[in-house]
Amino acid sequence: MCGINGVIFKSEQEINTIKQTLTQMNNLIIHRGPDDDGVYLKSNSGYTVAMGMRRLSIIDLSTGDQPMYSQDKNIGIVFNGEIYNFQILKQELKEKGVLFSTTSDTEVILRLYETYGTDCFAMLDGMFGLSIHDYNKHKLYIARDFFGEKPVYYTHTKEHFYWASELKSIIKSLPIKPDICNEGLNLFFRLTYIPAPFTIYEDIYKLEPNNYIEYDLETFEFRIHSIHDTQAQTKSNLSFEDAQKIVRDKVYKSVESRSISDVPLGTFLSGGVDSSIVSYCLADMNDTKIDTFSIGFEKTSYDETDKSRVVAKLINSNHHEFVINESDLNQNIDEILLNFDEPFADSSSLPTYLVSNKTKAHVKVALTGDGGDEVFGGYNKYYIGKINSRYTNMVPEFAHNQISKLSTTLLKRKDDNRGFKYKLNKMINAIDYSDGYYWDIISLGFETNDINTLLNSDYQKHDVFDYYKEKTNITNPKSLNDFRTIDRHLSLEGDMLVKVDRTSMLNSLECRSPFLNRELFEFTMSLPENYLLNKWSKKHILKASFKDVFPEGFLEKSKRGFGVPVGDWLRNGLNQELLEYSNAKFLNSQGIFNTTAIIELVQNHLTGKKDSTFKVWAYFCFQKWYMKNYK
Repeated sequence: MCGINGVIFKSEQEINTIKQTLTQMNNLIIHRGPDDDGVYLKSNSGYTVAMGMRRLSIIDLSTGDQPMYSQDKNIGIVFNGEIYNFQILKQELKEKGVLFSTTSDTEVILRLYETYGTDCFAMLDGMFGLSIHDYNKHKLYIARDFFGEKPVYYTHTKEHFYWASELKSIIKSLPIKPDICNEGLNLFFRLTYIPAPFTIYEDIYKLEPNNYIEYDLETFEFRIHSIHDTQAQTKSNLSFEDAQKIVRDKVYKSVESRSISDVPLGTFLSGGVDSSIVSYCLADMNDTKIDTFSIGFEKTSYDETDKSRVVAKLINSNHHEFVINESDLNQNIDEILLNFDEPFADSSSLPTYLVSNKTKAHVKVALTGDGGDEVFGGYNKYYIGKINSRYTNMVPEFAHNQISKLSTTLLKRKDDNRGFKYKLNKMINAIDYSDGYYWDIISLGFETNDINTLLNSDYQKHDVFDYYKEKTNITNPKSLNDFRTIDRHLSLEGDMLVKVDRTSMLNSLECRSPFLNRELFEFTMSLPENYLLNKWSKKHILKASFKDVFPEGFLEKSKRGFGVPVGDWLRNGLNQELLEYSNAKFLNSQGIFNTTAIIELVQNHLTGKKDSTFKVWAYFCFQKWYMKNYK
């Protein structure tokens, strides 16, 4: 686990200039790899390839240094991530006569590439961002894992090609700050995050998951290729009972493969279905007690430590529980939010940072339940998606409009309390009579009309989802698999995995997600929909597979999610900063927003006239990023 950086210099450069650039890029991500660093340089008369890395040592502590080279030194690799099937792949290569000098997964990737070329990327089960320079072919390859657990950013300029694990390494290397990207800006205010391939900056991109870049060093041109074929799965005719057994077996095997480590390892345990099952599996396959970690909140409506205690007692773990309040987060809020390098408004990043920070004192690797909702159909929005079609067939649109107006008054909230009123109002507002209703359901920030009011005309983008509709070939999503496919491309890559990667790596902690296993995901995609979403039971087959090991009814208990009351904090400890960001003089000079609309939005929230937690928090996060980068 580490972070990688790289630059292609398209003309001759002084060696000191090259080293200075790479050293600066590496130093900016020391938190991703505090244990070691490495530099790769290779030149000819037309170009220089420079690759750097920072290492967090997890496997092969003594001989796993990077970069690694082929025997003739003409192929080099830097790698960020973990390959969970590397021992199996290594054995297969040994049987072909391939020799190894280390016990690291990095060397396995290198030897696979020497044997199979770029086809080797499809053999890897794991999370990775990597780059391989093949001097013999004058090619550079940059690859990203199937789900996008590990980040890769890149930009192509007249003189250079840059790539990096974090945006900051690229931004600091450019002579001038790039302009704001309209697509990125609009996506952020719709979604509260920016999914690949866009970023907040013009002409800087994220490499999409399950893709690799092939860069031709003779022509300075590149192409992007898919790694795995992701065509629709053939529907399975397995019985529920047989599928249930396979699910349990696959989950066990995935937890086992992701628990290989030469350093201490534990689990994040929230008490929800996913983290409870991961923790149970890990404990069941270990002879000694495992460590589990959970975060609690002083505000009782957000606290669920009682559930994590039940599981900790059941599996007899060394349980570590940390209770946090607003002051705990205020001390770190700038460090957390600004480390994303672009606007990011998932407020659960704050407690994720704190649990990572506390966990790092005990272990170096933590297994998480991330991905369970996407793989097994666990989100409330999947229900809303199904309810929408039934509701709109039964209730005329004019009648729904009256219901919606009435709910605005009756379900009005004055604080950030996400209880029954919040959930009911959210469901009513999510009802959409157009075919593209699911695209509106996933918009956690501003709706289309809101954005047109929020942003000045120069910054407005008509349909920010056009790219993703074409990418997924899903314009009018209707099935659960449609919903999950969209989420894999947008919210999983752009939100969930970004949150976990940046907050954990900021604490030099590695997080692994057993549910993010391509084989497991594709198996669930082949199952009948009602195996996953059955009446009112979400993740039905996953719960059924493990219900015998938990107290009766435990896995059916509702969970609030890993949220924090930022709406309340904006009215209290953060209100002065928010008011500075919504000052008319500042807004007019900024030129991005409709000043009147912003002032009204902020004042209504601060006075309690209308709770707009998600919108105001997104605005707050954007302005905090803007002030650091453009002021």
